[in-house]
Amino acid sequence: MFKRILIANRGEIAMRIIRTCRRMGIETVVVHSTVDRESLPVRMADVSICIGPPAAKQSYLNINNIIAAGELADVDAIHPGFGFLSENSHFAQVVRDCKIEFIGPTSASMDALGNKSKAKVLAKEAGVPTIPGSTGPVKDQDEALQIARSIGYPVMIKATSGGGGRGMRIAHNDASLVAGLISAKREAEAAFGNGDCLIEAYVQRARHIEIQIIGDQHGSVVALGERDCSTQRRHQKLVEESPSPVITQAMRQRMMDDAVKLAKAAGYYNAGTVEFIYDIDRKAYYFLEMNTRIQVEHPVTEMVTGLDIVKHQILVAAGEKLPFKQQDIRPEGHAIEVRINAEDWEKGFAPNPGKIGMYVAPSGKGVRVDSHCYAGYVIPPNYDSMIAKLIVHGETREEALRFLDQALDEYIIEGVKTTIGFHQRLLRDVRFVNNEVTTKFVDEVFLRQ
Repeated sequence: MFKRILIANRGEIAMRIIRTCRRMGIETVVVHSTVDRESLPVRMADVSICIGPPAAKQSYLNINNIIAAGELADVDAIHPGFGFLSENSHFAQVVRDCKIEFIGPTSASMDALGNKSKAKVLAKEAGVPTIPGSTGPVKDQDEALQIARSIGYPVMIKATSGGGGRGMRIAHNDASLVAGLISAKREAEAAFGNGDCLIEAYVQRARHIEIQIIGDQHGSVVALGERDCSTQRRHQKLVEESPSPVITQAMRQRMMDDAVKLAKAAGYYNAGTVEFIYDIDRKAYYFLEMNTRIQVEHPVTEMVTGLDIVKHQILVAAGEKLPFKQQDIRPEGHAIEVRINAEDWEKGFAPNPGKIGMYVAPSGKGVRVDSHCYAGYVIPPNYDSMIAKLIVHGETREEALRFLDQALDEYIIEGVKTTIGFHQRLLRDVRFVNNEVTTKFVDEVFLRQ
């Protein structure tokens, strides 16, 4: 087992990993930028090392500095968390080439599944349903137009790399396709260094459902159930829950089976998430993409399964076998997670960094808060605006919603604007309560009121 792990990340996920490592008796090393020197992970880690100025490119994305810190601290492994370098196959390979274990999949698996175009080809070969459209990136506008006309409008233009809604556009005709392709390529090139794009059929009424999987280095892959992430804004998830309130047990089983098939086809191990788009009208699902890392919303799965996914990530990376099989996974109850961000949701979710005044997190039965914030903490403007993840668990969805309502009411954060009010308003919308949302619900209905 590892004696010392370096966490190549910051904020809430860094604290999340520190807590699991402490329970496992593993020392932690946190790297940080100059602006994060007073952060909670820096205070709680056994060792902290400054790796650069606030700009992510000079710190959290600086592979040379991170590797140097790992060698200086004599670590056994590096956990990338999510975001930053977590899905960078080059980083994973450099880590291993330096005789440090990377807590994640192999570089080959990341290359095969991290690129949407390659992943779609692999999914087709594995017999997993895929959305009609181009298999690989389109070569030019003429090919894009030919594909769009053959499958019919509307279509989705989607960058083959990255995520978070960047490099994605919807086109309803030839003119918007050409314009959208140009802007999507430009945005993807700037964000990911790769402007390649796919053209796919656009599902008009969709739910976003993902399967959490974990595999070991001995060929075992287990699906830990699904999360419904349909409540989102511009492809950015706002609320996640498990189980999905709209699919049947038979469909759930098929989706889990397909997720496992895809992972095995890629020789995948460690934690990962296979994302599907569910067509409400056709009652059919299609492979969307795979995230080759731990997800922001992984606590939802932990709450219903009782598992510590980060712990099993570490055990798998150390070469141990999974201590459970598929038949041992029996999710119980209903869990919901909402993201509490430092954003002015009434002004288009504009980031609102600054100093937190009073900070009181909710607690009690069925309530979990994953956060790195405290009274007096200054949220820097250099990174994402997440303050916390608030997760609740009840016997039923109705009970979980009541717990969430109470927890949001008890959550006190002063000094910065937050999304707490947005979630409270959402809980009072009958369409959300009655499972009548689609992936376009917030953008098309909620924010127009």
